[in-house]
Amino acid sequence: MNKAKIISGIQQFLPEMIEIRHSLHAHPELGFQEKNTSQLVAKKLRDWGYDVVTNIAGTGIVANLTAGNGKKTIGLRADMDALPIIEQSGCHYTSQNDGVMHACGHDGHTTSLLTAAKYLAEHKNFSGTVRLIFQPAEEGLGGGRRMIEEKLFERFPCEAIYAFHNVPGIALGKLCFIPGVATAASDRARIVIHGKSGHGAKPHKVIDPIVTAAHIVTALQTIVSRNIDPLEAGVISIGSLHSGDAYNIIADNAELRLSIRSYSPDVRDLLEQRIKDIVHHQCAVFGAHAEIEYWRNHPSVVNDAEKTAFAQQVAEQLLGPDAVLELSKPFTFSEDFAFMTQACAGSYFFIGNGESADLHNDHYDFNDENLATGGAFWVALTEAYLSD
Repeated sequence: MNKAKIISGIQQFLPEMIEIRHSLHAHPELGFQEKNTSQLVAKKLRDWGYDVVTNIAGTGIVANLTAGNGKKTIGLRADMDALPIIEQSGCHYTSQNDGVMHACGHDGHTTSLLTAAKYLAEHKNFSGTVRLIFQPAEEGLGGGRRMIEEKLFERFPCEAIYAFHNVPGIALGKLCFIPGVATAASDRARIVIHGKSGHGAKPHKVIDPIVTAAHIVTALQTIVSRNIDPLEAGVISIGSLHSGDAYNIIADNAELRLSIRSYSPDVRDLLEQRIKDIVHHQCAVFGAHAEIEYWRNHPSVVNDAEKTAFAQQVAEQLLGPDAVLELSKPFTFSEDFAFMTQACAGSYFFIGNGESADLHNDHYDFNDENLATGGAFWVALTEAYLSD
């Protein structure tokens, strides 16, 4: 690896890449609506000589570049979608799309991969095929799942797949690697409790869904403390409880909305079963009944140990050991890159965004300095993996 060549080469592209990142930030698009983003990305890649395939999972892209005689392939993935948030960052390139904001750094992820793409196309210092995957709709809409359902890796085989996410609160530019489980599985539940409405002055004539819901909320808190192995982890959060809108009328139903997190498949199964058991049995106690909608959104990202160790070694060679962290605990957020690592061995790593506002915060902004770090690492990883 010629790290000096990579770093200096990437630096030459930064003014252009920062401009691209700021443009993406100013024109964010929600999941499966990333038409302008996708068009910009596809045009750049074609101009640089990539074989570009569009309209994968709607607005997704796979760009392919082959050099030398090597037969190996590597996939690098970036997400493109924004969030339904009103931006308050105050930056001069603030969102021009009302109520939509790049509050998770996907503009930076996309531009970091474009930075590497330009360098790889100009230098072609590798032997094999690199596939750049630009994914739509990561933010809870299942873009990763849909790409897999549309035969991503059957159409574009990869021997390894990699992606990264920025993390506020970790020192700027530090690369972080987690062998094994890296993120949580994320599920949701909507519970509607059906009782019997009536006047608050005659509670004996009603079946009170609010009292039933209150007992359910309390009982749900025992699942993690009493049903889950203390050495395992799970989270059940009730984000919404709503019933009625009058002072003196007991409503006929109550609705709860839950967020459920876990790491192991067994715990994930247990959480779902116990939530359903508690809801139905508590309803039976009070004479109510319930409807439960339960969605399994994203599984945990499980990093391949060998692929992770390889990437970490490349990072240490490129940036030095002091710029690299190996973390022993997974993050509690979820990521639909999990569907890709289920289908292809790979690794999901993290890059520090410094002391910025947190992810999904209306003051958040991706740090432009990470375009150089992320772009350089993508180049180094590709050249190392596809070396002769």
